[in-house]
Amino acid sequence: QVQLAESGGGLVQPGGSLRLSCAASRNIFSGNAMGWYRQAPGKQRELVAASWSSGSTHYTDSVKGRFTISRDNAKNAVYLQMNSLKPEDTAVYYCNVYLSSFRSWGQGTQVTVSS
Repeated sequence: QVQLAESGGGLVQPGGSLRLSCAASRNIFSGNAMGWYRQAPGKQRELVAASWSSGSTHYTDSVKGRFTISRDNAKNAVYLQMNSLKPEDTAVYYCNVYLSSFRSWGQGTQVTVSS
């Protein structure tokens, strides 16, 4: 049974767009704030964006105005629309809960921004 499964990554040129998807088990998704995280080579995993079931969102400064997080409570899914991508956005992207004990991490989805 899938706990957390990310998809939608790929290779994109600078300035391009990607939409990431995360399917979560109901026991993880329901009632929890959900976050997108990323880990670049040699760096620690960091929060990119978070979404509450109320509709509130939070973004790290480096992606404000470029990324949009959304969630579909009926589908236990969370999405990350990434526009105006930069090479520094290159990382493996993961979803997990936010402001709660992390669940087991999925495999993530690789995003590579390069010309």
